[in-house]
Amino acid sequence: MRRTLFAGLMILTATAATASQIAFDDSWKHQKFSLFSGNQYTPRGTALDMVSDASVSLLYRAVPEPFWQVSSASWSWQVSQSVPPTNLALKGGDDRNLAMYFVFLPQAEAERVRGARVTRLLSHEDVRVLVYVWGGDHAPGAFLDSPYLGPRGKTVVLRASGTGQARERVDLASDFARAFGGQRTALVGLAVSGDSDDTDSRITGRISGLTLQ
Repeated sequence: MRRTLFAGLMILTATAATASQIAFDDSWKHQKFSLFSGNQYTPRGTALDMVSDASVSLLYRAVPEPFWQVSSASWSWQVSQSVPPTNLALKGGDDRNLAMYFVFLPQAEAERVRGARVTRLLSHEDVRVLVYVWGGDHAPGAFLDSPYLGPRGKTVVLRASGTGQARERVDLASDFARAFGGQRTALVGLAVSGDSDDTDSRITGRISGLTLQ
């Protein structure tokens, strides 16, 4: 019996070590791209409310090192007010309701730039970014070149522009290989954004239950 209990405890411990729900707390930092404009983010523990009113900005946090090697992620999101359909490959015309960013770096570089601002990370030549999007006029499942990151970033369309709610689960390792080739590197950062400035429109959305595995 003792051996059985010990084995069960080890399984639970391993599961806890490889899956974690990410709280929306003061670990997330607001990155504006304009001094006078930015989205409104309201953290609510396991959920994040966002309002974007003809504006764009990012909310970013670093990923703790024990989770650098996770291979999948899941979350729920909902959109109550939506931007119109746009071309997500067009710089300056790519408004979208919600986007989840997963930021990757090789292990050695991840250790070297630990604690760096998101703007520095996104400009790093070795960074690779998967951006999962609710928005645009593209078919779900489309992989698009990022108009801002070039070959370092790929937009993955999960849902076209419009309102509603959904639960997502993504295979980071598989999508990284499809987007960039090779084995995925260390997941060092997460970001959330809404983008409504090009269409002068308004987004009301929520992301909740963000989990890394």
